[in-house]
Amino acid sequence: MNGAITVMSADDPLVSDYRQLGDRSVRRQIEGNEFFISEGWMSIERLCDSQHHFRSALLSPSRVKRFKPFLERQELQGIPVFVAERDVMHEIVGFDLPRGVLVSADRRPLATVDELAATSNRLVVLDGLDDDESVGAIARVARAFGVDGMVLGPTCTDPYHRRTVRVSMGEILQLRVAQPGATEWLGVLDKLHGHGFDSWAMSRSDTADSVWGLAAPARLAIVLGAENSGVAPKTLAATTRRVTIPIDPSASSLNVGHAAGITFAALARNARR
Repeated sequence: MNGAITVMSADDPLVSDYRQLGDRSVRRQIEGNEFFISEGWMSIERLCDSQHHFRSALLSPSRVKRFKPFLERQELQGIPVFVAERDVMHEIVGFDLPRGVLVSADRRPLATVDELAATSNRLVVLDGLDDDESVGAIARVARAFGVDGMVLGPTCTDPYHRRTVRVSMGEILQLRVAQPGATEWLGVLDKLHGHGFDSWAMSRSDTADSVWGLAAPARLAIVLGAENSGVAPKTLAATTRRVTIPIDPSASSLNVGHAAGITFAALARNARR
């Protein structure tokens, strides 16, 4: 590929964006709020259609041919493309990467809660979800069922963590995301209520209302908690309704990503009736 830069050493400063991808603490120091890493073909496709700007690409030699058509897109014109053999890439990123397709991109500024509330009808609010894959899965189904944006609590994972972006298949790059600080988070649901939103906390409580029998209000925020602990008590107390997905009594629970998908699908189905 004309213009590709061959990387012979993992110490090459040209590929500093890609170092130690498996070490979360190191990555936060390297990335800060400046950029993030996207992995795989689908995520890159979605990145092309987002408002994030590409910085560079890192490929294994076997991926160069398939990557070439991307360079014809305006979004990627002029970016440096680095090519490294699999063993060198392993040293750069810190683990074996069979896919061998990575890009770095500048982060666009996160939205504010007020901006989301003023321009949305459906939001998902995540309370204490620190699992990258769960947040990625929720973002993917949120996009599939027309959710307008995502509000993450201050203890949630970085929405642009590499695994979050990958599991979402790049869909989180299409969502507007807000992540208020700890002080603002305390009143985030009151702020949404002030914009005309109802808030439904997904719960396993026997006294919660079944999602199958509810008509969604015009403006609604679905609140989801961490896999084991659920929605935090203070957040739960601030919501306008508790809602459950009835499941077989012999099953213990649902994965939070699956629960989100079922909830969004149920709301979409009920709205079409």
